[in-house]
Amino acid sequence: MLPVVAIVGRPNVGKSTLFNVLTRTRDAIVADVPGVTRDRQYGYTRIGAVPAVVIDTGGLVDQSSGLDLPMRVQTEKALAEADRVIFLADARAGVTPQDRFVAQTLRRAGRQVTLAVNKAEGLDPDIVSADFFQLGFGQPLVIAASHGQGCRELIDAALAGCDPGGAPDDARGAIRVAVIGRPNVGKSTLVNRLLGEERVITSEVAGTTRDAILVPFERDGRQFLLVDTAGVRRRAKVEDPVERASVARTLQAIAESHVVVMTLDAHDLIGEQDASVLGQALERGRVILIAVNKWDNIPMEQRDTIRAQLALKLDFVPFAPVHFVSARHGTGVGELIRDVVRGFDSAMREMSTPQLTKVLEQALEAHQPPLAKGHRIKLRYAHQGGRNPPRIVIHGGRTDAVPESYRRYLANVFREAFKLFATPVAVEFRTDANPYVRLKAGKRRGRAAGTMPGRRRRG
Repeated sequence: MLPVVAIVGRPNVGKSTLFNVLTRTRDAIVADVPGVTRDRQYGYTRIGAVPAVVIDTGGLVDQSSGLDLPMRVQTEKALAEADRVIFLADARAGVTPQDRFVAQTLRRAGRQVTLAVNKAEGLDPDIVSADFFQLGFGQPLVIAASHGQGCRELIDAALAGCDPGGAPDDARGAIRVAVIGRPNVGKSTLVNRLLGEERVITSEVAGTTRDAILVPFERDGRQFLLVDTAGVRRRAKVEDPVERASVARTLQAIAESHVVVMTLDAHDLIGEQDASVLGQALERGRVILIAVNKWDNIPMEQRDTIRAQLALKLDFVPFAPVHFVSARHGTGVGELIRDVVRGFDSAMREMSTPQLTKVLEQALEAHQPPLAKGHRIKLRYAHQGGRNPPRIVIHGGRTDAVPESYRRYLANVFREAFKLFATPVAVEFRTDANPYVRLKAGKRRGRAAGTMPGRRRRG
């Protein structure tokens, strides 16, 4: 599984800024006032040698009243989830009593800690780090998160010795399917129905599944590795310490899967936490299937209303097919597993450059990209740049000006043309170097040296 790294420190030392740099997002709100982050924020690292789940936390303070108490509780839960910890301090403030309290808390937590001293731009690293040895975590790493300085070295140091991850040896080549959703929506019952046996424990009590359970099986000549995850509840409602790793483990399962099956309860439908986790699956480019469970208990007159509500709330994943199933009775489960295979095959499809370029030309004929400052954006050819998700790289001129709406248009065109089922399509643009610029530069250098063809040197 992917390692989990928690960013911990007192308020206003730059934890959210570092989180945004490591994840290359703006998911964490950044401000120059302490206490902006109170809940835990999860994301995937996008820099460094080892993929990981990273957690941004609120400030850890030695108080137990007001808003500081829930903020401290959330940080302690992040520590319980984490495999590694980045302890962030402020270079310009020096070591404070709150830093010493954080250090004591981390020693009690028993996690491997990497100390980083932030906001060190323009300062002498040796002088900055000298004061922080007293915290007892060895050589501090001096960084400037707001400028991105030292952040890659920091995450590599924090994850040193971690396994980069991947499927077990006996599961190489298998279709990895993560079954996710809130507690008590029937995930384990669905897994058992797919397996045809009572492989995982089921109960009417929410939270029966405590950790991600990997189950290999074979069906119709295809190998699968099912991952039954613990239910993800809204974090404010998670009080049981045994549930503390639910979000991190679910993100790990998503990152290592080919296909994500979001399981919903037909009586409760999709909530904010479901949408957030689905957004993470979309960000990772995974095949997404929606399984609306307990459909057999829904009266016929309510079904159209539920379908309309789902279409509205799932509009950000319009390519994801919705299956109305009964895991207990097996209704619709056969179609679900067939779509798992179909989605996997789409995500892993090979597409030739001539075919992709032809589809691109047809898309341009139907709808040209808008002008960029009065100039035409020229898209010349396309080739495949990766799989899971299918990645299409388009070369041309002024591609940095292509609007996001046109990128989505092209992704939909490619998905339809190649019948890419249930999978996101990643479209990248690359601006080709202008050969005339190089030619003119060569001519200028030639004139300067007096070696241009057809010219005679005087004298």
